[in-house]
Amino acid sequence: MTGIRHTLAALGAVALALTATPALAEAGITTEVTMTLGKGGTLHVVEKISGGSGELQRTFLTRTRYDDTSDRVYRIANLKGGTLAGDVLTVKSPATVEYDVQGAVTPTGGVEELRWFAVNGWNTAVDKATVKVSGPGQVQNLSCFAGELTSAIGCTAAAMDHTATHADFEQAGIAPGQALTVVVGFPAGASGGEPILEKRFSLAAAFTLSPVTGGALAGLLVLLLGGVALLYWTRGRDARIVGHERGAVDPVQNGHFSPPDGVRPGQIGTLVDEQADVVDVTATIVDLAVRGYLRIDEQPRQTYDAPDWMLVRLPNAPVNALLPYERALYEAIFEGRDAVLLSQLSGSFATHLGKVRDALYTDVVTQGWFARRPDAERTRWTTIGVVLIGVGVLATGALAWFTTYGLIGLGVIVAGGALAVGGQYMPAKTAKGSAALAHTLGFREYLFSGDLGEVPEQHRVELFSRYLPYAVIFDGVEHWSRVVASVTGNGSPSDNLYWYHGPAEWDLSKFAGSMRTFTTTTSGAISATRQFRTL
Repeated sequence: MTGIRHTLAALGAVALALTATPALAEAGITTEVTMTLGKGGTLHVVEKISGGSGELQRTFLTRTRYDDTSDRVYRIANLKGGTLAGDVLTVKSPATVEYDVQGAVTPTGGVEELRWFAVNGWNTAVDKATVKVSGPGQVQNLSCFAGELTSAIGCTAAAMDHTATHADFEQAGIAPGQALTVVVGFPAGASGGEPILEKRFSLAAAFTLSPVTGGALAGLLVLLLGGVALLYWTRGRDARIVGHERGAVDPVQNGHFSPPDGVRPGQIGTLVDEQADVVDVTATIVDLAVRGYLRIDEQPRQTYDAPDWMLVRLPNAPVNALLPYERALYEAIFEGRDAVLLSQLSGSFATHLGKVRDALYTDVVTQGWFARRPDAERTRWTTIGVVLIGVGVLATGALAWFTTYGLIGLGVIVAGGALAVGGQYMPAKTAKGSAALAHTLGFREYLFSGDLGEVPEQHRVELFSRYLPYAVIFDGVEHWSRVVASVTGNGSPSDNLYWYHGPAEWDLSKFAGSMRTFTTTTSGAISATRQFRTL
C-alpha cells in the first residue's frame, strides 16, 4: 500500500506541473493589420498591437533575392507610433503603428500582385494575427503563407467579401521570428506599382564584357599601342644614329691612348644604360689610378685573411683637372687623408655614393648627351604610371561596385603599369649622345677584337693600363688583366705597374686574379650590391 501511495503522489505532482506550465509561459501578442494599396504602388499599413509586456521589437524584411543578379528592396517610410532604427521597429504594447511600404507590388500574369510580410520578425510569439487588405480595384485572387519565410503552408483562414473589395486573413500561433505573408491580386495597372530592384555585386557581373566595356578596352589598347610606337620612335631614333655611326674605333693616336669622343669609363657606363651604377664608380676608381691620381697597393695577407688594398693619394696630382663627378669621388675616398684601406670604406662610403651618382647624371647632361637627367626622366614617368595605377585601382573598385564596367578600370591599371615599366626606357639621348654611344660601342669591338695593331713597347704599359677601366665597364676585367700582365718593360717580367703595387713575392702573373678580386671587393665596399653590365 505504501508503494502505491508513493506512485500516486508522484503522478499527481507531474500532473500539477504540466497544468501549471502554460500559466507560467510568457503571453504572446495580438496584432490587427490593415493594409491599403494606393496609387503609385504605395502600401499604407496600420497595425494595432496588444498583449505582451515591456518593450517589443520587430525586424522588417526589407531585402530578398529576386534573381541571379538582383535583389528586391522594400522601403519603409513615414513610420508613426514607434521607433525605427535601420530595419528594427521598437514599440511598447499596446501600440498603433503606421507606415508606408514601397516596392511590394509586381505586375505579373495580367494582374498586379501585392505581396507583403504582414507579420514577421517579432521577438515574441504572436498568439493571433488578423489582416485586412483593400486596394484600387477588385480582388482578383489571394493566398497566404505562415511559418518560416520560405514556408509554403497556408495560413489559418483566407477569404474575400462578396463584393471582392477587400481580403481577410487570419493566423494563430506565430512563433518568434516567423512570418505571415499575404498575397493579393488586383487588376493590371490598378496602382501602377513596380518592384524596386538593386543589382547584387558579383565579380562576374562587375566585369561583364559588353560592347561598351569591350570598346573602351579596345580604345585603351590603341592608346597603349600608340604609346609603345612613340617609345619605339624615340628609341629608334637613337638606334638609327648608333647604327649609322657604329664601327670599330681605334683609340690610339700617335702612340697614345685617346678614347672616342673623350668619353671616360664612368661616363660610358651611364651613357650605355642611362644609369649611374656601382660598377661605373668602381671603373672610375681604377681610371683615377691609371691616370696618376692615386695608387693601389695590394696588402699582404695570410691564407685565410680577407684581401685588402691601400688606396694612396699621389702628390702633385692635378686634382683641379678632374671632372665634377671624379672630384666628388676622389674627395669621398680620401676625406683629407693621404691613404685609406679599401676595407675602411665599407659601410661609410655608401653615404657618399649618392653624391657621386648625382654628379654623374649631371655630367651626362653637361656633355650634351641627354636633354634631361636620365634618373629624373625615369622617375617622372614611373611616378605618373604609379599614380595612374592608383587611379585605376580606385576606378576599378568604384565601377565594379556600382556598375558592370569594371573592365574599364582594369584597362587604366594596365595602362599605368605599362607606363611605370616603360618609364625606365623614357630617357632619350640627343644626337650627340647617340653618336658618342655608337663610337663607344665601336671602341668595345676594337677592344675585344684581339687585333690591337703595332703598339710601341715603350707605350704598352700606359696604353694597356688605360684600356683596363673600360674593360671593367664592359665586363672584360679577366681578359684585359691578362693583357696588362703580359707587358714587359726592359725585356724582363715586371713585378709592379706604375699604378698597382703588389706585396712581396708578387708579380704580374698574379695580376689578373688580383684585379678581378679588387673590382669585386670595391663594388661591395662602396655599396651593398654589385652590378656588372652585359652589352
